[in-house]
Amino acid sequence: MTKSPAGSIHKHDPELEASVGKDGIDYTRVNLLRNTSVAKLYEDALRYEPGTSISSAGALVTSSGKKTGRSPRDKRIVDEDSTSEDIWWGPVNTKMTEHAFLINHERAVDYLNTRERLYVFDGYAGWDPKYRLKIRVVCARAYHSLFMHNMLIRPTEEELKNYGEPDFTILNAGAFPANRYTTGMTSSTSVSINFKLRQMVILGTEYAGEMKKGVFTIMHYLMPKAGVLSLHSSANQGPQGDTSLFFGLSGTGKTTLSADPARALIGDDEHVWTDTGVFNIEGGCYAKTIDLSAEKEPEIFGAIRFGSVLENVVFDEDTRVVDYSDKSLTENTRCAYPIEYIPNALIPCVGNMPKNIVMLTCDALGVLPPVSKLTSSQAMYHFISGYTSKMAGTEDGIIEPEATFSACFGQPFLVLHPTQYATMLAAKIEEHKVDVWLINTGWNGGAYGTGKRIALKYSRAIIDAIHNGELKSAEYETYPIFGLEIPKTVTGVPAEVLNPATAWQGTPETFNATVSKLAGLFNENFAKYADQATEDVIAVGPKI
Repeated sequence: MTKSPAGSIHKHDPELEASVGKDGIDYTRVNLLRNTSVAKLYEDALRYEPGTSISSAGALVTSSGKKTGRSPRDKRIVDEDSTSEDIWWGPVNTKMTEHAFLINHERAVDYLNTRERLYVFDGYAGWDPKYRLKIRVVCARAYHSLFMHNMLIRPTEEELKNYGEPDFTILNAGAFPANRYTTGMTSSTSVSINFKLRQMVILGTEYAGEMKKGVFTIMHYLMPKAGVLSLHSSANQGPQGDTSLFFGLSGTGKTTLSADPARALIGDDEHVWTDTGVFNIEGGCYAKTIDLSAEKEPEIFGAIRFGSVLENVVFDEDTRVVDYSDKSLTENTRCAYPIEYIPNALIPCVGNMPKNIVMLTCDALGVLPPVSKLTSSQAMYHFISGYTSKMAGTEDGIIEPEATFSACFGQPFLVLHPTQYATMLAAKIEEHKVDVWLINTGWNGGAYGTGKRIALKYSRAIIDAIHNGELKSAEYETYPIFGLEIPKTVTGVPAEVLNPATAWQGTPETFNATVSKLAGLFNENFAKYADQATEDVIAVGPKI
């Protein structure tokens, strides 16, 4: 056996064979590359994977094939005795039989066993050693191995030497389809998780984000079972050590508002709140790059360099300069890079106990306040609701803004019932006296089409007022129907903007009708969770 400093293994490694071989992979007849160097992965991707190039900035440009986004309808969790009663079964978590999983597992193993080379990446999920999971990725594409090298936490040489058995294994045979006639399959794509066997199998999609969100789904089950709270959020920490969490769906400003040059970035997407503070689950960031520019988001733009993975972007064939405004392949163009590529990242990515929680929404109806202070019960209500607006033109068939609700601001990745996460969150808010804020980065003065998008400078001024303590001692007034507490003044924000009723440019009748419309949507959505919500949480819903 020859071994490079980066940890490539050629031909034979009995210890690894014995460990990984339990997954059914025949390592005696493949070239196995474990925790391979970035340079070697670049070489293999360029040599063996069509459609791979190097951008002018040095990033690896790859194609994820037909699938350029996640396939939530093809996600399955195995229904087995040890976990079945815990799982929130329904549209998010669809049942799969143990037998069907074994069919898919064998199909993936058979495919991987016919490859000339396999890549194994052993890494960690979670920066806190007490809670971190050992995640092993077995895949056939250098692109996938480099992606997970960036997204998982990279072990030191010593940690890799003593890695031992993984806690969870991902078998990525994404270039090979699932058999559509296997029980429970709805297409040739299948992303399935078996908590009893501690395995995840991917068939029929080469979109790398399935692995990232698969790990998050695994953590979303195992962390609450360990007594700590997993969250779909970004997090940063101020010079005085004060940590803030930012919840928000796509387009609400979660990444933009948490990227603050005056504060250290703990992470941009996935965190766990423990008894001692907050830790990032990931070792990297997976940023959207559509319309990216050095002026708008300098940190992300600067992180796109050697070692980063650019997915499904269009570039100049001669200069290799990427055109980030080009949506011809997909609107979901992305880049995966190690978190240390962000200049003000906090390494290790572990923060202190949160002082503030910011729940972000983009209300296209223009009736939610730019900022309001929430009680613990209101925090639970809005956390379970996870409201924002899909904008016209973003999806086929949407001709006007559409309200959408995603429980816990991350419904596709929940494994337990939303109220279980919300109850844990409420307990932590109470115990640590955390201030919770609902911030609307959407419309003001009227709905989409008549009002204006709340200026980013106003949203930033509000965040600054939260962090410097101004809003803690501000004077408040109660906003009817929703019962929200609105500050009367915020430095840097015009007073008339703060209350949607005074900002509204139309008639009082249209304003009241719009408020009632949104309140009705909230009530209709929350009815799905009312059977498992406490009375105090139900009581703070909008009153029409």
